[in-house]
This record gives sequence, structure tokens and C-alpha cells, in this order.
Amino acid sequence: MEKINILNHCLACFLVIQISSTLAQNPVRETNYNRREHSLIKPFLTAGLTVPYWDYTGSVMFTQSYVRLTPDEQSMSGAIWNQIPCWSRNWEIILSFKVAGKGKDLFGDGFAFWYAKDRMIVGPVFGSKDLFSGLAIIVDTYSNHNGPHNHQHPFISAMVNNGTLSYDHDRDGTHTQIAGCEARFRNVEYETLLKIRYDNDVLSVFTDLENKNNWKECFTVDGVELPTGYFFGASATTGDLSDNHLINSIKFYELDGVTTFERADIIPRATKFEEPREHVDDPKPGWSNLKIFCMLMFGMIGAVILSIAGYMYYEKYQQNKKKRFY
Repeated sequence: MEKINILNHCLACFLVIQISSTLAQNPVRETNYNRREHSLIKPFLTAGLTVPYWDYTGSVMFTQSYVRLTPDEQSMSGAIWNQIPCWSRNWEIILSFKVAGKGKDLFGDGFAFWYAKDRMIVGPVFGSKDLFSGLAIIVDTYSNHNGPHNHQHPFISAMVNNGTLSYDHDRDGTHTQIAGCEARFRNVEYETLLKIRYDNDVLSVFTDLENKNNWKECFTVDGVELPTGYFFGASATTGDLSDNHLINSIKFYELDGVTTFERADIIPRATKFEEPREHVDDPKPGWSNLKIFCMLMFGMIGAVILSIAGYMYYEKYQQNKKKRFY
């Protein structure tokens, strides 16, 4: 019995040493801090029918279960914006949302989650300002996608802007995105989760699309430099096509408890981002086989008519010539 106790004691000591060694080599960050002033959680409305820490504009509607940015109607736009700038150096956002509508084959347009300098400005980029300064995580659901590219929709992408780049709707933003992934989440019965993590200039986006509490990496990009002091927001828009764009919750976590004003003046940029490509219009569609056949037929018929007309003119000319000699 004593040998067994000694053996168990030695084993416990060994495990403690191993765990201590692992922690020394791979230090674990302290528990994340949930910050209420940057979060949007139920209940959304206070007794005075106000939303703590948030402003909203456009077609936004608050219910007990969700915040609707747009209804499933054409030409709608809505946005919500945090009132308090974020001074946390490293942070994580868990966004719960749902996109659904009546359209089976045609639907759109989508929504965007923002970390931007300017807030509450309505514009053409999913209901918010173009030529923005900051970060946009764009959830593009437009089914009839624009331009040639090698992915399907819905599509999640990231754009970092210093205020000089314009979002190219005609190319679904592919000319200015830094990364992206396909994500099939539309018209599912459960909520979709999106995790946006910014940690020491590394931007990572993860998804939980199957309601299995299992995060799947969408993309990770290092060298993303964002200033502190910008605002979080979400906006959505519909055009000729439409969907309900619902936000169920926004949960903000400060990763290390560090706030800093030193990065307030840096210019947003992605150091590993290609230079934006120029917009090039789609080539005009080529002629179909039927159109080519019809053009050839019309050409042949025209040639025959001209030949007959030429022959008749020549014959008449010869007859008139003979008459002059009589």
C-alpha cells in the first residue's frame, strides 16, 4: 500500500512539473474581459425605450429576440453604431446573426460589421460610408454575383481602408479584400456565429455555421495595423433583391486588459495586402452560334441580291448600248 501511495505521489509530482513546464513555454493569457459598453445583448431596450451605448438609423427595428437591420423588402438600409470608441489594443467580437428571406434563387444584398473612424453615416457600402477608414468584415449574400471570380455566395471577406479606397460593388469587393471564405448560412433555422479576433496585428475570422459549438477558421491575416479609438457598428442594405438581416447579439471581449492611446493616430493598413487592382469592365459577350449563323445567312442572301441586281443592271446597260447603234 505504501509503495502504491509513493507511486501516486511521484506521478502527481511529475504531472505538476510537466504542466508547469508547458505553461512556462506557452504562457496562457488571462481570462478575456467582457466589456458591456461595446456589447449588444438582450434585453436590447431599457424601460425608456433607449438602447444603452448604441445608436441606430434607417430601417432598424428592435424586438425582444433580435435587432433587424433590414426587412425582406427592396431598397432598405439600416445600421447600428456603438457610441463609445474602443481603446482596447487587442479584442475579440462574437457576432450572432441570421439572414433569411423569401427568395430561393435570388436574394441580397448583405451586411457588414465595422471598426471604423466615422459612425452613423449612411452610404453605398452595405448601408454605410464608402472611402471609410478602418476595418470592414463584409458578409455578401448577393446571389447574382458581379464579375468573374472563383467563389460562390454568401461570402465573408475583410477590407482594410485608409480612407482612399472605394468598395467596388461591380466586382463584389474582390479588388480590395485582404482575405475571404465561402459561408453557407442563409435560411437556416438556427443562429450563425462569427468570431472576429484582432490580436497583436493579426486578424482572424472564424465561423460556426452548423450550430455545433465548433469554430472553423475562415481566414487569418497578419500585418493588419488598426488604430485604437474607432467605433464598432453593423449595417445592411437591400436593393432589387432583399433579405431579413438580423443581429441577435454582439459580444465584445478585451483580450489582455490593455488600453492605449498611443495607436490612435496610426493609419489603418494591411502590410501584406496587394495593391488594389483597377476596375475593368466585363468584356462584351461574344456572338452565339445562332447569331453567327443568322449573320452568315443574311450575308449570303445580301450577296445573292446584289449579284442579281448587278446582273440586271448590266443587261439593261447592254440593251441601251445596242439601241444607240440603231
